[in-house]
Amino acid sequence: MKVSCLNNISEVGLKHFTSRYQVVDDNNDSDLILVRSTKMHDYNINDNLLAVARAGAGVNNIPLDKMAEAGVVVFNTPGANSNAVKELVIAGMLMSSRDLIGGNQWVKENKDDKDILKSIEKAKKAYGGNEILGKNLLVIGLGAVGGKVANAAISLGLKVLGFDPYISDNARRALDNKVEIIDDLSKAYPVADFISLHLPLIDSTKHFMNESVFNSCKPGVVILNYARDLLVKNEDLKVAIENEIVKKYVTDFPNHFVANLNNVIYFPHLGASTAESEENCATMAVHQLMNFIDKGEIVNSVNYPNVKLERLMNEERLTILAKNDPSSARVIDAIMNKLSDSIEYQAEKVRGNFAYYVFDLDKHMPKDLMDDLNNTDGIYKIRTIK
Repeated sequence: MKVSCLNNISEVGLKHFTSRYQVVDDNNDSDLILVRSTKMHDYNINDNLLAVARAGAGVNNIPLDKMAEAGVVVFNTPGANSNAVKELVIAGMLMSSRDLIGGNQWVKENKDDKDILKSIEKAKKAYGGNEILGKNLLVIGLGAVGGKVANAAISLGLKVLGFDPYISDNARRALDNKVEIIDDLSKAYPVADFISLHLPLIDSTKHFMNESVFNSCKPGVVILNYARDLLVKNEDLKVAIENEIVKKYVTDFPNHFVANLNNVIYFPHLGASTAESEENCATMAVHQLMNFIDKGEIVNSVNYPNVKLERLMNEERLTILAKNDPSSARVIDAIMNKLSDSIEYQAEKVRGNFAYYVFDLDKHMPKDLMDDLNNTDGIYKIRTIK
């Protein structure tokens, strides 16, 4: 299997590939792709491309439906960089409470003062701040990152309110029992000293923080956005800062508008930029690709349904990536019914417009039936695993 990397991928992760896989420079003929930030919307998908793994969480740079219709499974690595982002969120809270940036800049500007230690005693009053102990933090989104932020804040002595109507059972169990899970944000905004956003950017969350929300917030609130820039409506943020509703806006996504506002602490998308995070993401991505190729298993896909599978114990495993529609399903059922006595295990999962079928057989798939499947409208890609 040929693997190409569209960005620099951690060598620690790449070393997890077995000898069956070869990392190549030419991505035009690769079977698998590892990517971080490269935009793939205009990427020419070759016929033998089977999967793309994003070494990170966000997949805005990948055309998911286009890939799915070409029979290409796209993976991401949720949670692999969550600790790195959590630590930067905590750093942002501290930097917004204590004027560490201003104090540091003062020292730089006065470094030639031979009596700087005396000067400091007068100057430091301008860089005072507040402690975060005992303050109220509202975490919106309690997934891989938000949950870790909530737990860390509890350890630092904050009172934490968490909001996530879609929280999973695993995420709920991972939360410190001191985190108060709420179901009404309108009651939390007026008491929150910090609001940390951990939401995906979808139609319903675009401009989640807007004029209406800002006007309901406690004056002097700090907004921490390490998720996506468009969760916050820029023009409304500007007004909220000018009206002293928002004391500081801390973001890892400084678009041009925000980069020119006052009272903003910005970072150049550093959330996952640690050696450990890049290693974790690469390692997870590599194992997801190998499990898909070697077993047909799909875990953490963002365009096809997830299917957990054991290693093949029979003669052959047939996998089908297809359109999720009744006509395609009927044809697949009719063809596979001819092998009903040979099917030891089968699974069918759907996700939106796409479906994934798995059949474990006690014999090789007959060529004529393979041809029938290949000639069926709505079937994107067929693969056998032995």
